Amino acid sequence: MSSLGVVASGAAADAIASRVGELVEAQFASKLFAQDATLWGPDAESESAIRLSWVNLPRSSRPLLGEVAALREQLKGEGVDRVVLCGMGGSSLAPEVICATAGVDLVVLDSSQPDMVRAAITDLDRTVVVVSSKSGSTVETDSQRRAFQAAFSEAGIDPTARIVIVTDPGSPLDEESRAGGYRVINADPNVGGRYSALTAFGLVPSGLAGADIEALLDDAESVWDVLSADDDGNPGLRLGAAMAGTDPLRDKLVIVDDGSGIVGFADWAEQLIAESTGKLGTGVLPVVVGGDSDPEVRWPAADVTIARLVGDDDSDDDLGGLGAGPDGTADGSRSEVAVSGSLGAQLLLWEVATAAAGRLLGINPFDQPDVESAKKAARALLEKGIGESEAPAATDGAVEIRSLGGDWLGAASTTADALAALFAQLDPEHGYVAVMAYLDRVTDAPLADVRPGLARHTERPTTFGWGPRFLHSTGQFHKGGPATGVYLQVTTAPHEDLAIPGREFTFGDFITSQAAGDAQVLAEHGRPVLQLHLTDHDAGLAQLTRALTDLSPAKGDA
Repeated sequence: MSSLGVVASGAAADAIASRVGELVEAQFASKLFAQDATLWGPDAESESAIRLSWVNLPRSSRPLLGEVAALREQLKGEGVDRVVLCGMGGSSLAPEVICATAGVDLVVLDSSQPDMVRAAITDLDRTVVVVSSKSGSTVETDSQRRAFQAAFSEAGIDPTARIVIVTDPGSPLDEESRAGGYRVINADPNVGGRYSALTAFGLVPSGLAGADIEALLDDAESVWDVLSADDDGNPGLRLGAAMAGTDPLRDKLVIVDDGSGIVGFADWAEQLIAESTGKLGTGVLPVVVGGDSDPEVRWPAADVTIARLVGDDDSDDDLGGLGAGPDGTADGSRSEVAVSGSLGAQLLLWEVATAAAGRLLGINPFDQPDVESAKKAARALLEKGIGESEAPAATDGAVEIRSLGGDWLGAASTTADALAALFAQLDPEHGYVAVMAYLDRVTDAPLADVRPGLARHTERPTTFGWGPRFLHSTGQFHKGGPATGVYLQVTTAPHEDLAIPGREFTFGDFITSQAAGDAQVLAEHGRPVLQLHLTDHDAGLAQLTRALTDLSPAKGDA
């Protein structure tokens, strides 16, 4: 039996006190679990009507258990023990958390970066590939599938025996794969991607990798009654109010793991919250940080609520330090909420909380219009053909400097000056910095270590996203949320490009178009974008890292 805890202080506690009552009075929880599509207003009703089956997944996903277990045993008998997942956004983030928390290996390929794709295509003699795409038309996933099909064939391995397709029934991928003799497992079509953790998208790759997916469903089902109750103590309503009910709205939710035992949960929650709420000029921006020493936690701004992921066994007494400053003394300006519970229970909890947050914000939490706009821009650039890039405003060593979204770069000719010009555009009270790195998130992982230093330098919340992964996450908030961000885009020449079988464009062309399309849409929304292109990957990355590391801290110990 799992349990959930949501304990708040400061503005988050005030929000719970003032906003949960209206959700209870509106019978939000019971209507949500009855799949009432009217909860978010008439404009959202048509979308909501086909997106609410996730509330019953702890029960409706049970038939998958036997099928996944049988397939795992069959593959094991054939010496296949390496699982690769090709998927984007909701198709990859939940399995990554489930498997990391369970301590089982899963290779997640959620990129079109050529070096990262090539690195995943190895050990084919013991590899099964799960290709996950709800629509069946996601270009990243289709390209990855094509690459693996060709690689298996070249290795003399039947691709139909080693590729498992997870998609919605009747999707183009469903029909094509069945006709081609592939094993297809259908997901519930009435669940959106970011709410799909407990569908086939989350369970099939996780179960094949060896995670206990039955226990995951058991934990989620054990909190079904409490999350569906119209009660002031409902943890889903309490968390939703803490996230989106503060007055004025604290629209940066800084998520810090404080001993939860759940590995990478904040990355999953980031996508769920940002893509669900960031639209119509409002929303909640999740900011994933490393710990209490990070600036957003040590010196939280007035527009920040801190969400702590704490251990399942922590009691309310253990959470009594909420609202304290870094020295343990009371700090009345802090807004904090601590959340405890097992992984299965928390997956359902945060989905309920995000749906409640949508109600409080007055938006539809089930669409993602600006994710689609970036996809369209990327497709248009691909169809036009990847030509010569526009000449940079300046070149500094192995870094080309370009700017979009206004005439703000000035005479900046060095990387350091360009960064200074970008940060000068920041709203000191409501702004945020978004780093968008279209690099290999495995081999280039150390670049993410610059995030806390940027937050110290700018004194504003700072996010770090790997492209194209973040396009299905914070990418929605960047364009649909408040116009308060400044955007640092990093692109690179790959060590070696990689062809996509059956396509006229390469993986290198594709990720170039994704970055350019994203920057174009941001600029059209009036967002300032600094593009730094590394003409030599290794030299440029070292140069950029130095420039970002050398930024002087504006606060704290220099």
